[in-house]
Amino acid sequence: IPEPAEMANQVIKCKAAVAWEAGKPLSIEEIEVAPPKAHEVRIKLIATAVCHTDAYTLSGADPEGCFPVILGHEGAGIVESVGEGVTKLKAGDTVIPLYIPQCGECKFCLNPKTNLCQKIRVTQGKGLMPDGTSRFTCKGKTILHYMGTSTFSEYTVVADISVAKINPLAPLDKVCLLGCGISTGYGAAVNTAKVEPGSVCAIFGLGGVGLAVIMGCKVAGASRIIGVDINKDKFSFGATECINPQILVNSIQEVLIEMTDGGVDYSFECIGNVKVMRAALEHVTRAGGVSVVVGVAASGEKIATRPFQLVTGRTWRGTAFGGWKSVESVPKLVSEYMSKSKTLTDFSSSGSSIFPEILTLYFCS
Repeated sequence: IPEPAEMANQVIKCKAAVAWEAGKPLSIEEIEVAPPKAHEVRIKLIATAVCHTDAYTLSGADPEGCFPVILGHEGAGIVESVGEGVTKLKAGDTVIPLYIPQCGECKFCLNPKTNLCQKIRVTQGKGLMPDGTSRFTCKGKTILHYMGTSTFSEYTVVADISVAKINPLAPLDKVCLLGCGISTGYGAAVNTAKVEPGSVCAIFGLGGVGLAVIMGCKVAGASRIIGVDINKDKFSFGATECINPQILVNSIQEVLIEMTDGGVDYSFECIGNVKVMRAALEHVTRAGGVSVVVGVAASGEKIATRPFQLVTGRTWRGTAFGGWKSVESVPKLVSEYMSKSKTLTDFSSSGSSIFPEILTLYFCS
């Protein structure tokens, strides 16, 4: 077996789940992973999770979906080797690959209002590394990268601006979720909406992202957190009240407006359903109510509402990765998890930190 230093400049053969074409099951294959080029990092993945976006792309509905490809964008692992010019990372570092990079130099990185670094956006959207090529091959064919991460592989190669160095003691099967879902939901509340103490919030869709929104609302001091989902089994975690819209006589908008004497202060759509996005907007209060679109709708879908809904004071917003500046923020989120600083006693009978618990719940669901 080659020593790590000897492997650094060699092609690595490993297993990966390859999506050969849209709508077909993933296939476990032996692939070749080339060494990292300049400003690239090769990572040995220790853990990966499955996000709904992976299934969305595999279904063929993703307009940027390219095949064959190695999916996956919620992972964590150890740096195996680095390419020329990489100065902030080294072999042996514990890391989380990031689907939103942070170069720290482009006008978007320098703008505090956005986290959407554009440095490698064009090539990443084509499933390629920044130099326009791939590091994956299988059976003599080029395999594309996915969201700049491709975590459904034992080894992957990513741009050095798409890597967060984290606490080496962090449990990687949990904190890998901070690569997308948990960070997205939590940040939607604390960064995008900026939920205020005493406010009333409604969350549509209580999957992993929706539960993370609940966590963010609680941290921000919301007085009421109303969960909306058609699965009653999700009603026991975090929200102060829960509603199943399928059993209502009136529309969910009418019910929530009546329950809250004019509408909630903040709402969050965590499903990707354009009809629900409209419902989420139309029940926020006219007194500066904010509705945040978190879920990703299918290709070609459009949102609609009456202009009067906005004229009367409501705001429609969107969020990506919860607004976090990725490279600098993910290590801090891991540290919060490790220190158990999220002591949300109202969320659990034990009164212990909810941050570890929500990661465990999301991972196991």
